[in-house]
Amino acid sequence: MAGLGLPELLLVVGAIVLLFGAKKLPEFARSLGHAKQEFKRGLDEQDASAKETIVVPTKKVESV
Repeated sequence: MAGLGLPELLLVVGAIVLLFGAKKLPEFARSLGHAKQEFKRGLDEQDASAKETIVVPTKKVESV
């Protein structure tokens, strides 16, 4: 994970707890999960839309 070890991750988690407080962490995590779901849903919709617009030309076979 980008060269992050346990001490660095603990420091980041500690900073988040100090910034948001222990009571706000569940709400913060829930909002992050919701944002992730919305992002994935948007990507899936974009992929589906792109697949609908792709036109694959067919090659006509001529008989000899």
